[in-house]
Amino acid sequence: MAVESAVLGGGCFWCLDAVYRELKGVKASISGYGGGHVDNPSYEQVCGKQTGHIEVVKVDFDPAVISYADILRVFFAIHDPTTRDRQGADAGPQYRSAIFCADAEQEKVAHAVMAEVAEVYDAPIVTDVLPAAKFWPAESEHQDYFARNPWSGYCQGVVKPKVAKFRKQFSAWFVPRQSAA
Repeated sequence: MAVESAVLGGGCFWCLDAVYRELKGVKASISGYGGGHVDNPSYEQVCGKQTGHIEVVKVDFDPAVISYADILRVFFAIHDPTTRDRQGADAGPQYRSAIFCADAEQEKVAHAVMAEVAEVYDAPIVTDVLPAAKFWPAESEHQDYFARNPWSGYCQGVVKPKVAKFRKQFSAWFVPRQSAA
């Protein structure tokens, strides 16, 4: 079985991770940091807005089960790609919408899917399509955060509605949760 990866930034990584753990064909979802200039950054450093990193998830998936294009269709449905450096109340450059492309084919698909979904939004899509960057896994407390902290205010008010939206809009692609190992 071949496994491919998508590295995506769409606001808080807890939200993206919670959704991708329930998407058919996904083998792993890892919260982390991408695009910055500091090696092995901490959450506190990234939140300090001085490292250049974006909160991202690395989604490992089986392309025989789900395509990269479909991974991106889910991505565009579960966050607002029309706001620069912001998702809801989460503001700062670490929350920007970004796709880190492993190769020219991923870049081509990213632009095609962006054009496809652009008509859904009332404002232009501002998602950055960037070359692959070093991925730094986030600290263990950020992995599978939603499953481990379902009753926190942030999870109830922000993560849970995004997961519910995904389950409703992509019900055919929903699979039971995949917890962190």
